Amino acid sequence: MSPASGAQVLRYTAFSTDPAGGNPAGVVLDATGLDDDDMLRIAAEVGHSETAFLTGGTGRTYEVRYFSPLTEVPFCGHATVAAAAALTERVGPGELTFATRSGTVPVTTTVDAAGTARATLTSVEPSVHPVTDADLDEALAALGWRSAELDPALPPGIAYAGARHLVLAAGTRARLADLDYDFDRLGGLSRSLDLATVQLVWREPDTLTFHVRNPFPVGGVVEDPATGAAAAAFGAYLRHLGQAGPSDELLLLQGEDMGRPSIIEVRFAEDDARVRVSGFAVRCAPEA
Repeated sequence: MSPASGAQVLRYTAFSTDPAGGNPAGVVLDATGLDDDDMLRIAAEVGHSETAFLTGGTGRTYEVRYFSPLTEVPFCGHATVAAAAALTERVGPGELTFATRSGTVPVTTTVDAAGTARATLTSVEPSVHPVTDADLDEALAALGWRSAELDPALPPGIAYAGARHLVLAAGTRARLADLDYDFDRLGGLSRSLDLATVQLVWREPDTLTFHVRNPFPVGGVVEDPATGAAAAAFGAYLRHLGQAGPSDELLLLQGEDMGRPSIIEVRFAEDDARVRVSGFAVRCAPEA
């Protein structure tokens, strides 16, 4: 697709080997001649939750910016994986460096026997913050959830690994599956707390497998089918709680309730607090 600006937009779906699964992202490999308005307009035309714009770089280091249909976001995991897959097709697998608004994000890519690109990004330094009772009450009201429906083993918090996400854990899979929220109300709260998404999770008993949903009203998107930035933030959140560490691997299953299943793998750096997020990416199905 080439929008009115003449920029070439590639479309990849991240965190899936199925073109009809995962989370689609736009990728503009040469955005050097585009200004902010151009990039926002292109992202709106593309219509995916984010589009990655490579605005400069040399060698295997690239300056990257991310736009949703409504606004710029500081970092986007699935568009990073998509952009890394597009670059792998052109420059080969190996080490990449993305300079983002949130900081430097190293990315390693490989290619499997079928020729499918797989990317592992390493987050910026993460952090975890409390959420006030008033903000939690507002979030639950916007979602139509009750506090008694939350999992007490995973208390609410705000986690950051390049972008901020409010983490809320459902006590049952049925509660997670029933998502019918007030878009404007949750969007207002998200803007007031500088949130990218609200990350809703349910943990399979006695495992490190989590089912995940991510409302993204500030980006003009009802729900993301895969959210790599939130996955990194969630890894930091779990480690903050002492429920995961360097020897662990988290499996996040997202998009199931949307008919676009995604698989996100989360691991931890051995020598610091950063989080590693991995997944495959392929060209989108024509209708995506």
